[in-house]
Amino acid sequence: MLQKPVLDYFFKPGAIAVVGASSREGSIGFTLLDNLKNDGFSGPIYPINPKHDEIMGYKAYGSVTAVGSPIDLAIIAVPIQEVPAVMRECGEAQVKGAIIISAGGEEVGEEGARIEEEIRTEANRFGIRYLGPNCMGILSPVNHLNASFAAHSAEPGSLALLSQSGAICSAILDRAAVEKIGFSHFVSVGSMADLDFADMIDYLGDDRSARSIIIYMENMTRHRKFMSAARSVSRIKPIIVVKSGRSEAAAKAAASHTGALAGMDDAYNAAFRRAGIIRVDTISQLFSCAQALGKMQRPIGPNLAFITNAGGPGVMAVDALSNWGYEPAQLSPETFGKLNEFLPPFWSRGNPIDILGDAAPERYVQAVRVCLEARELSGLIVILTPQAMTDPTGVAKAIANEISNRSKPFMAVWMGARDVAEGIKVLNEAGIPTLRTPEEAVDTFMHMYSYTRNLELLQETPPSFSHEIEVNTRQARIFINECIRRGERVLTEIESKAILSAYGIPVNGTVAASTAEAAAEAAKNMGFPVVVKIFSPDITHKSDVDGVRLNLKSEEEVAAAFAEITSRAAALKPGARITGVTVQSQVKKSEIELIVGSKRDPQFGPLLLFGMGGILTEVLKDSAVTLPPLNLLLARRLMERTRVYRLLQGYRNIQGANVELVAEFLVRISQLVSDFPEIVELDLNPVVISNGRPVAIDARIVVEPSDIAAPRHLIISPYPNQYESEWLLEDGTPVLIRPMKPEDEFLVKDLLDNCSEQTIYFRYFSVVKSWPHESLVRFTQYDYDREIGIAAIGLPPGPATMMGVGRLVMPPDQPAAEFAVIVADPWQGKGLGEKLIERVIEIARENGVRTLSGDVLPENQRMLSLVRKLGFTLHRLEEGTCKVELDIADWRPANNEGPAN
Repeated sequence: MLQKPVLDYFFKPGAIAVVGASSREGSIGFTLLDNLKNDGFSGPIYPINPKHDEIMGYKAYGSVTAVGSPIDLAIIAVPIQEVPAVMRECGEAQVKGAIIISAGGEEVGEEGARIEEEIRTEANRFGIRYLGPNCMGILSPVNHLNASFAAHSAEPGSLALLSQSGAICSAILDRAAVEKIGFSHFVSVGSMADLDFADMIDYLGDDRSARSIIIYMENMTRHRKFMSAARSVSRIKPIIVVKSGRSEAAAKAAASHTGALAGMDDAYNAAFRRAGIIRVDTISQLFSCAQALGKMQRPIGPNLAFITNAGGPGVMAVDALSNWGYEPAQLSPETFGKLNEFLPPFWSRGNPIDILGDAAPERYVQAVRVCLEARELSGLIVILTPQAMTDPTGVAKAIANEISNRSKPFMAVWMGARDVAEGIKVLNEAGIPTLRTPEEAVDTFMHMYSYTRNLELLQETPPSFSHEIEVNTRQARIFINECIRRGERVLTEIESKAILSAYGIPVNGTVAASTAEAAAEAAKNMGFPVVVKIFSPDITHKSDVDGVRLNLKSEEEVAAAFAEITSRAAALKPGARITGVTVQSQVKKSEIELIVGSKRDPQFGPLLLFGMGGILTEVLKDSAVTLPPLNLLLARRLMERTRVYRLLQGYRNIQGANVELVAEFLVRISQLVSDFPEIVELDLNPVVISNGRPVAIDARIVVEPSDIAAPRHLIISPYPNQYESEWLLEDGTPVLIRPMKPEDEFLVKDLLDNCSEQTIYFRYFSVVKSWPHESLVRFTQYDYDREIGIAAIGLPPGPATMMGVGRLVMPPDQPAAEFAVIVADPWQGKGLGEKLIERVIEIARENGVRTLSGDVLPENQRMLSLVRKLGFTLHRLEEGTCKVELDIADWRPANNEGPAN
């Protein structure tokens, strides 16, 4: 059975102990107790302070263990050196969770780090989860909980906020009170020594009171865990982040073009993009998004209209929208006609809708009413400037009455200060988002729309490859291990191209030559024209020493090039080891040069880079960064974020490329760095387009031994090919049993079409008549760390048909998991259901699951008989279903030794 979420003990505690409670007003211990009391916490509160018998009307205790009653949550506000002992007391008293307010941990140096390790040891010893240290605490207004020392409380609402800065928390609470923004949860996460952003995001994803999440982030911890949580929750709730600390000095020391182009902030951007998170740049934008999320519906389109009483602000709004790549919505003839009926003759007759400076409240209301009813509009921004004829408060009151119970996104911009203050107050009290400038309003609206667009991209089904992608992992492993054994860190161009070739990545023919004669002979055998390049492990960029000669058409030219570039390199780089040259086949001249590379980040793992290549790569900086693993769709999205992508499609007299082959090139690079954590840097520059196909004509790989085995070096779990296996149905039909892929949507559709109504009803507990795209993608797009669908696919000589699926759902931080299985009618009774459940059990055990459970309808007797055979225990539930459970620790397949008892 699934356990109670640990964060329920924090946000819905039954009883709270305040360790360090004080009767001294102004102290943290006093404020904590006072906030709990004033916000109406209904459970027992136990002040812990040996110097007092009573504090604020509550009986005080000398220690946590002295309370003698159950305690769910301890709030600890004592000097940090005393916290380990307090945690020990909490453990002895069986306290479930702790909020450590105390500062002075790792942030102050070695002594603080030592104390934090003691805290961690005691917490692990007793199984206590804790928030902090160095945090302000938490608020959950919907649960009447203020377990913080915040100066202000918060109103109930649907917005959850997580912040690493207590000061930012205080500022947001202060502004929220003025702008009438309510919160479901408000969390100061502190140092995140234990509970972190990922834990909070997971919990909030399941809490219906939180409709959206905003985060102030200074740094990320436990990156793979964060990505898993964010990728899961962002599909159902918007997550908006402001990340401070954009500067990056490390790239200056990078050895390659890729290393210089892919900095730390690029890594955060790549992670947020893959997780479906919206990133904003400033605290002001975070405030604005918080207000909009708390007050209005999320936009479903970018078609904005502007109503204004002055031309200038309307132009500013249009400029702001153009920065996002959009124009104001085109008004339909119907909308234009309705506006034209009551607006003055000199109105703008377009969008922005300038209703002129003498606009009275009634004119504003009429214009707003028309726009809210216009089907072509996705949202409306109303702008008011205080002019002599304007009544800002009257307009605000009139609009507030008009838009009540309207669902279309709406924002107000009352520009100015003193003259509009009362009107802004009216709008805030009416629950209308108010922004200071047209630019702020447009940016906020588009940030909201970005989430809608992100959902569309996340749910898009990637195309399948037109052929099987084959790689020689064993060969690449031998090459990399041998280079590491020899102590080589920077691989030669030939070694690098050998590894690329093992993964099917196109490279031009390359031969090493240590003498002029050998170079001439190699060129003769290769066929002219050829390229000659300096060959040195100490020269990173060959152009720095003029170390490349192109289009050589004879043995004499090759010999002369050898002498010239080796002597020049020796003169310009006296300490460099010059081993000779490489002779390479001359690829047909290309107008397009690309750079493709990877850099291993210590926290984020490999970063993939694509962009315009050549010697001006670092000057032009036309590149984009993403995280592996990639499929064809994600590879295409990476390319689309660069300007060079336009050239790949063909531009004027420049012949385009086969974009699918370029995407496949990127997928193969992604697979290579996903399989080998030893690859520190990979730099292919240039990659030229030859006859429409990408070819790497220069390559450089840097390797180091890795303590982390693949794929744990990635922060996004890749396709788990270790779970693939072949099997025969009882009638001899061959099948491939493998994890589901995002490309499988159409196979799933066919599977469900092959199921009878009864089969669908037994699996989904209702009869489902149609399966829209939004439903099917939930069956195919998984975070493999949390959920795996195991499908049976037909093998030749039969068709590649999906016959059945077993599903395993592994909630984070839970020893229990859930399963389900469906087999289409044509393949029932052939042993497939049993095989799929066995495979699910095996995978669950590999992932540390101890208990597996599922729900089965009582009338589904075949399934009940099957799970009994496999060793499951049955429990009849009141809701009319049977809960089946299996302790899988000692389980064995039924056709082996049978279940162990």
